[in-house]
This record gives sequence, C-alpha cells and structure tokens, in this order.
Amino acid sequence: QVQLVESGGGLVQAGGSLRLSCAASGNIFSINFMGWYRQAPGKQRELVATTTSSGSTNYADSVKGRFTVSRDNAKNTVYVQMNSLKPEDTAVYYCNAHVQPLPGGPVFSYWGQGTQVTVSS
Repeated sequence: QVQLVESGGGLVQAGGSLRLSCAASGNIFSINFMGWYRQAPGKQRELVATTTSSGSTNYADSVKGRFTVSRDNAKNTVYVQMNSLKPEDTAVYYCNAHVQPLPGGPVFSYWGQGTQVTVSS
C-alpha cells in the first residue's frame, strides 16, 4: 500500500503565498508522475500542476506564472509553491502520484486526502 500525506494548506489573504507538500510512503519502487489537482465547491476536480521524475512540468493556464511545482525524488515528495494567490484559487487541493511498487510491474494511481486552501479577498 501507498499513502500520500499532504500538508501546508490554510487561510491566506489575496496576494499571499502558501506552499503545499505531499509525501508518498509505503511500497514504492518508483514514482514517475506526481501532481496537484484542486476542487472548488460545485466544480469538477481540475489539474493544477504536475511533474515527472525527469523534471518535466505542466501547469493549468490559470496558475502559470504564479505557481511552481517541484519534487524531491529521494524523499518521494512533491511541492507546489503558490504565490499571488487569488480568491478563485480557493479549493481543496489533492496530491496525485503514479506509483510502481515493483520493478517492471504495473503502475497505480494514488490520491491524498486533500488539504483546504482558502484565499480571502
């Protein structure tokens, strides 16, 4: 089994910053894809930012230039630095990881429990 534990959410004023962390633990051989998604009330879950083990990144247009995703492969941890936060960034943020438990084996997708980010105007 694999667990993803998120931290760093909270309440911040518009224009402020937060840094979210997500650490994966358990039966892990490799993790290629790690990323962040968010879900606001009444809306579908959407991609925020993702990164691969080789360092490739992808961002939603709405966060480009404000958010930066990074990872520490040795710690199986992914981060997202969120600057210039806006009220529309308010959502529950979820971590996702594609984990390969065994060499040559299948890859499984895991989700964290979510962390609330609230941006006040």
